[in-house]
Amino acid sequence: MKCKFIIYRFDPAKDTAPHFDEYEVEAEPSDKILDCLNKIRWEHDPTLAYRFSCAHGICGSDALMINGRVELACQKLVMDFKTANNFVIEPLPFFNVVKDLVVDLKPFFNKHRRIKPYLINPDAPPDKERLQDRQIQEFIEPALRCILCASCTASCPINRVNENYAGPAALLRAFRYVFDPRDTATDERIESLNSEDGAWGCRTMWWCTDVCPKGIPVTKCIGQIKRLIKEKDKLKNALGEYMEDKNV
Repeated sequence: MKCKFIIYRFDPAKDTAPHFDEYEVEAEPSDKILDCLNKIRWEHDPTLAYRFSCAHGICGSDALMINGRVELACQKLVMDFKTANNFVIEPLPFFNVVKDLVVDLKPFFNKHRRIKPYLINPDAPPDKERLQDRQIQEFIEPALRCILCASCTASCPINRVNENYAGPAALLRAFRYVFDPRDTATDERIESLNSEDGAWGCRTMWWCTDVCPKGIPVTKCIGQIKRLIKEKDKLKNALGEYMEDKNV
């Protein structure tokens, strides 16, 4: 079948404004959108810029806007779309365009680093390993499936009104460590997340969960962080009232 691809083009080095170019390719219903982009680049226009690596939904580098929705180009097939012969391809929203479909993800990864995405435990390591409780592992396991594709962050409307908001991907990674009993920095992490730039910036719109290519309940995980913050506040308030009653 013949498919029309209307693709966003913009090279800041020479273009004054973005525009769209149209391409027509022969495709099978079972072809990936990424396959079609490769055909365009290899057979029609070698100047088209986009990212991809593994092409199997593991690296997360080919997240794009396809017909108005954030998707991984390597996971979506031509036949997955109702308009199976017409496609509008755009770069991830919210991020600055480097060229065509390639965006600058430095702000995304900077926010990810800001939440300290690693285990913090100053105690001397045991002889073998720090054991993880099975139930805790099952609880945080969904967050471990994140491939940092930035789909959730690009889809989150809060990022458009608060550039300091950590974003769903960073909060999801924070969830993984906040609830890991092997990590000793829980109080510090909770304090850093207890703000509008952290967990309370989330308005529970579920857009991040809706577009996650790995089916991670991102919104639910952020909600668990909020619940933990509230529980910590309750304990702190209860202790304060007790000290006040005892005139300590």
